[in-house]
Amino acid sequence: MSPRENGSEEEPVIRDNRKIDPETGKARESAEDAPEGALGDQGTQTAAAPAEGSATDLLAERTADLQRLQAEFSNYRKRVERDRIAVREQAVASVLTELLPVLDDIGRARDHGELTGGFAKVSESLEAAVGKLGLTAYGTKGDLFDPTVHEALLHSYSAEVTEPTCVEILQPGYRINERILRAARVAVAEPSEEAAPEETATGSGESGGPDDN
Repeated sequence: MSPRENGSEEEPVIRDNRKIDPETGKARESAEDAPEGALGDQGTQTAAAPAEGSATDLLAERTADLQRLQAEFSNYRKRVERDRIAVREQAVASVLTELLPVLDDIGRARDHGELTGGFAKVSESLEAAVGKLGLTAYGTKGDLFDPTVHEALLHSYSAEVTEPTCVEILQPGYRINERILRAARVAVAEPSEEAAPEETATGSGESGGPDDN
């Protein structure tokens, strides 16, 4: 029974897939192989150049972004560390400032010979503790007067000094590292106003002796 008699109007399609042409006896060239291979190579080379350029640009951009983020993070970490140190120093300074009157009492007791027994051990422990935190006392009789670290409470003239000098420490000063917590309170003596003329007169008298002889 033919397809038409069977009710179907379509006829079967026959494809000749033989690689050798039966008429010429030569091998057939596949139309899909050579042209597509050639076009494929050209397309790959053409698409490779833009793709490689865009990948290089993208890599450079991402590298710059990474370097910028790394620099920002490094600056942030340094800033946080500076702030942390500053806050710590401020807190320590505040506590030590409140302890200065206690240290003054200990110093006066030591000067009067009252620092004995258990009180002496407690005071030594306290002074050692504040010393570990960086607190140091300063101010010694005979120091040259420095208005940046000394506070003059008394003033006088003396022939024994040649420039403003701390002749008495009324209250020691305290510093933590390079920061002044309290200036040393001192009595200051300046050279006597009459000292310079007297020295000049004495010098002229001595020089005149040999001439008289």
